[in-house]
Amino acid sequence: MSEDLLIYHCAPTLANLKTGSLFSCSYESMEKLKEEIQYFNHLLVPKGIRILPLQCKKGRALIYLYRPVRLEQDFADTSRCRLLRERGYQEENATRCIMELMKRLKCESEFPHEIGLFLGYPTEDVQGFIENQAEGSKLIGYWKVYGDEENARQLFSRYKKCTDAYCRQRAKGKSIAQLTVPNRKR
Repeated sequence: MSEDLLIYHCAPTLANLKTGSLFSCSYESMEKLKEEIQYFNHLLVPKGIRILPLQCKKGRALIYLYRPVRLEQDFADTSRCRLLRERGYQEENATRCIMELMKRLKCESEFPHEIGLFLGYPTEDVQGFIENQAEGSKLIGYWKVYGDEENARQLFSRYKKCTDAYCRQRAKGKSIAQLTVPNRKR
């Protein structure tokens, strides 16, 4: 897992525009993957970001890069809490919900589509995706939109501009540590 890969897939989260990002990557060995994750966590945790492998199998890892503070704020929203409870999550604590998500990815045959809540997607879009079985969306971009199409278009544009800018900066030699916006102090 390279800095280039993280920057390409996670720029809006690194820029603090988004709660979390998810991507898949190959790995040579579990030991090497753990070392890489530990290395990136060492760089990014002080800036308010964590990286976790949500699922590892057959040489592929599903990697979750997120901002714990933003996720806790997201999960304080009553509509998100309600959807999580409807999907069988017992806790509103973000860390425990991540552990439950990891368990579901490991044990269940169906993909847990509530994962969009962990990425900062609008609740109405996650709910719409689940209820409509991924059909009939108004717009497709970083996610399928069932609610506020105009707001989603604006976010998609911001995320694309951010990713393009971060990739340009990376090509000029900027490191992931230099490109990561720290959490604001309260």
